[in-house]
Amino acid sequence: MTETTDVLSTLRTAMKIAVGSDHAGFHLKEHVKATLVAAGYGVVDVGTRSVESVDYPRFAEQAARLVSRGEADRAVLACGSGVGVSIVANKVARVRAVNAHDAPEAEMSRRHNDVNVLTLSGSRLGPEQADAIVAAFLRTDFEGGRHARRVGQIGDLERDTGPIAPTG
Repeated sequence: MTETTDVLSTLRTAMKIAVGSDHAGFHLKEHVKATLVAAGYGVVDVGTRSVESVDYPRFAEQAARLVSRGEADRAVLACGSGVGVSIVANKVARVRAVNAHDAPEAEMSRRHNDVNVLTLSGSRLGPEQADAIVAAFLRTDFEGGRHARRVGQIGDLERDTGPIAPTG
């Protein structure tokens, strides 16, 4: 096992992770999936299954809906830039996705925004970089406190309950 696999193994509980990608993120998704499986995570792969050109929205939506419905604890998505799948995932209620470029960004997004979907650039990140980002995403807990209020305000926007009230 690699060092990343060892770290991920110590972090897992009964966590289930949805993974998905388009053709441009396929190789990175396959790497992430193999690493998660080796570490003992439950993995649900929503596709794609090859490097044949496909439209990313359907795969990003499927994974995000699994998270939204509580059928997966978190999701990791990949496309060429990570941006497209992030946009799609963020359209699904109760999903907060981040297109993280490094481990500190993934960690801060978990701590302060309670992100539950991580998106990655299949064109710009190598396997070792992705491993570090995914490990940070999975090991980091949400801090709550003042951040919970802000995440609640995001939920209010999803429910279209009116403008966010100023807090001073």
